[in-house]
Amino acid sequence: MNVALQPTLLRIPMRTLSRQTRYALEGVTDLLVYKIAMTTRFRGVTRREGLLLRGQAGWAEAAPFWNYDDAESARWLAAALESARRFPPIPRRKFVPVNVTIPVVSPEDAYERVTSSGGCATAKIKVAEPGVSIERDCARIGAVADALRQRVGEQAAIRLDANGAWGVDQACDAIPAMTEAAGAVPIEYVEQPCLTVDELAQVRRRVDVPIAADESIRRAQDPMEVARKEAADVVIIKVAPLGGVRAALRVARKSGLGVVVSSALETSVGLSVGVAAAAAVPGVSRAAGLATASLLVGDVTEPLVPERGRLPVVRREPDHELIDRTPVDGDLLSRWGMRLEGMAEHLGAGAR
Repeated sequence: MNVALQPTLLRIPMRTLSRQTRYALEGVTDLLVYKIAMTTRFRGVTRREGLLLRGQAGWAEAAPFWNYDDAESARWLAAALESARRFPPIPRRKFVPVNVTIPVVSPEDAYERVTSSGGCATAKIKVAEPGVSIERDCARIGAVADALRQRVGEQAAIRLDANGAWGVDQACDAIPAMTEAAGAVPIEYVEQPCLTVDELAQVRRRVDVPIAADESIRRAQDPMEVARKEAADVVIIKVAPLGGVRAALRVARKSGLGVVVSSALETSVGLSVGVAAAAAVPGVSRAAGLATASLLVGDVTEPLVPERGRLPVVRREPDHELIDRTPVDGDLLSRWGMRLEGMAEHLGAGAR
């Protein structure tokens, strides 16, 4: 691997943190910061950074995106602290089926990603990226559908994710066109076609394809609004933004809707926590959106990659040989040290 693309994994000495932050991290025995490049630009992101922390229950991850403020990011830290301190719920299954995630790439690249996905029968395709036409999206959808039909036949399914980019009329025009592009492969759902819950409800009434809510769950003051307004058929559950495995499962249970557990582009340390959450969801297991380790150039541990279209319920921990192997990145340490202080302050404020 190109040295410049190797993961950076550095230890943050606990003594460098404020007393308040050390109190918030009670029970944490080790604290690391990482930086990893991504293979493809994904939702505007070209690298992932975050914190890894260890407690009595194992390693966990807090990697909020940089456009999240300290208050919102504090939920990610709360989730990591829960996973480090408390063992996950008892799993209902040993393996979790997963989808392959297709970013905005060429049809040829999209086809190859399906064929090399480790047997995934479901593909989640990113659409509606700024500057990308519906025609280009449809070409990519068609390529994915062809690959799925050849690989898994009638088990194939496609999910579309617009990340709230469309207006109501745009969504109602785009979804039928994309459904046609998929041909015989069914569209399982369209994820977050519009930004607001009211818009989702309008689209859901006007199209024949099921609707899933993501941002309207994980970034909402009231995640239950989606269910009350009958704005979606499926809720996308992400452990970190919802504050932990138990909080995420509580949202899933209260919604009364179909549930898909998905990643927030974590390393395999964080992904293993997501797999534990997906394994605890009752009922028929829908393919989880947790096969995203392949979107990173490297990993901090043995990557969680699908075999036979599924991931095992295992707990990952960082490779200790990687810690402090790369030159010290003072900017990375300072940036995340300050961010950790901000997140911890909000956790403390919430506890008062």
